[in-house]
Amino acid sequence: MNKLQTMLLTLAVSSVTAFSVQAQEVKGDAKAAEQKIAMCIGCHGIKGYQASFPEVYRVPMISGQNAKYIVNALNAYKKGERKHPTMRGIAESLSEQDMADMAAYYEQQGKANKPAPAAAPADAKVAALLQKGACVSCHGDNFSKPIDPAYPKIAGQHKDYLFVALKSYKVENQATWGRSNGVMGGIAKQYSNAELKALSAYLAGLQGELYTIPQSKFR
Repeated sequence: MNKLQTMLLTLAVSSVTAFSVQAQEVKGDAKAAEQKIAMCIGCHGIKGYQASFPEVYRVPMISGQNAKYIVNALNAYKKGERKHPTMRGIAESLSEQDMADMAAYYEQQGKANKPAPAAAPADAKVAALLQKGACVSCHGDNFSKPIDPAYPKIAGQHKDYLFVALKSYKVENQATWGRSNGVMGGIAKQYSNAELKALSAYLAGLQGELYTIPQSKFR
């Protein structure tokens, strides 16, 4: 691992530890979330649903995702660290308890599904890209077992979403698009967009623990 990767990993672990202590203060109630997710299911409860900003891509699968990561992401939208007008508007309307409840609901949705098998080996080019970013050091075995649940599972996630998400860490000085994260920004900026696309395609091709479970807008 090179000096940059070591520094980024140290910063990542420190920030995750601080976040984890804060997140423990609010316990999520998956049952309570059933009355709160109406604003989520219109996108995340429809298989293949596509967003159109900042480009067309399938919205991420969140059923089976780590609850701490979902809370972390919602807080990032609320604070403007992740810039997306629709998601920020939703996040700003949520309390910490709302976030914790909704996150618990979506994490629990994935527990009935089979765990992910071992990751398929990457070809030499992709393996070198993964090593360059030390991706497994945070996202864990099979890219489905992060070192801390404040990090996302990424195996099997939609490749177009992964590509847009990774590119967003490279964006600067945009009011409505981009993500401010020192760790991921430092990693993503090492790659060309073509390399990010190759990484995204590999990760999407893995068997993962993420799903889109169809849900009706009407209850």
